[in-house]
Amino acid sequence: MNEAITTARKLLQQHSRDLLSRPNVVATGVGFKVAGDVRSDTPSIICSVRKKVAAAALSSRDLVPRELDGVPTDVIETGRIRAFQAPTGRFRPAPGGVSVGHREITAGTLGCWVRREGQWMMLSNNHVLANSNDAEIGDPILQPGPFDSGRYPGDQIAVLEDFVPIKFPGDTNGDSGGCGIAGTIVSILNGIAGILDSSTRVKSFSIQQVDNLVDAAIGRPLNEEDVLPEILNIGTVAGTASADLGTAVKKSGRTTGFTQGEILQVDVTVDVQYGTNLVARFTDQLMAGAMSQGGDSGSAVLDNQNRLVGLLFAGSDQTTIINRIEHVFDALDLSL
Repeated sequence: MNEAITTARKLLQQHSRDLLSRPNVVATGVGFKVAGDVRSDTPSIICSVRKKVAAAALSSRDLVPRELDGVPTDVIETGRIRAFQAPTGRFRPAPGGVSVGHREITAGTLGCWVRREGQWMMLSNNHVLANSNDAEIGDPILQPGPFDSGRYPGDQIAVLEDFVPIKFPGDTNGDSGGCGIAGTIVSILNGIAGILDSSTRVKSFSIQQVDNLVDAAIGRPLNEEDVLPEILNIGTVAGTASADLGTAVKKSGRTTGFTQGEILQVDVTVDVQYGTNLVARFTDQLMAGAMSQGGDSGSAVLDNQNRLVGLLFAGSDQTTIINRIEHVFDALDLSL
């Protein structure tokens, strides 16, 4: 094995410059060949490319040869390779994974760029872009967020386009705020009070726990030139998928950067604290381990195939809570 690796390293020194001259190749190295997502024990010369392209679409000069002097080659897709930049900085164009926020909050994370009716939209949480229901459509969104020195108007990147209101206990629908039975009882009691010429009247109130599916909002960019449709340290989104128990996941966030984890629970119902006195209940959530901290809210969560599976919005020192992406897309009528 050591001899095979030594041979591959010597050959790479001879051929690296030629391989890197191919237009799609961004890196070369020695590693183990991968077949069907399974790593073999065969040393090979690895070519990293921005995007895999079918061999039929490439000229013979641009193709990476299957082997070099008997040593096999392998091609992996990595996207562009960039110098890392702190996600709290100012980005133009801005990818997912960086600091963003409504002008009245501290800072959260720009999850990723999505589309609605053909237009680019930034995706994040309600409590990041819409200030936990307190914002108005058209409010300015800053990148970086205010906590990271984002200032209005110089750092405005978008306006609030839409959000899904977060429902809290005590939210009412209509003046009675109660269920049909309670309303009927109230009517009867008030009718009796009227007959008895009493000035006392009864009103029903319903302070029941109401459920949420998503903490989500979108912002419309001021300029499409500010849109970079990929995620910092991850790359482009390859589609959407539904996560299940054991799904390996990753995210890039404003506070903890790139982290990885695993879906440990599904069908989660969880009470989430918002500020000091408000608690909202969410159902059909995903739970992963400790892969996030405050400020990572809004991060896009992807599987190992770079498919979008969720929107991170809450957690503790031991857990991360994630909205299912199918609920987010349905609620806001989104697509990639």
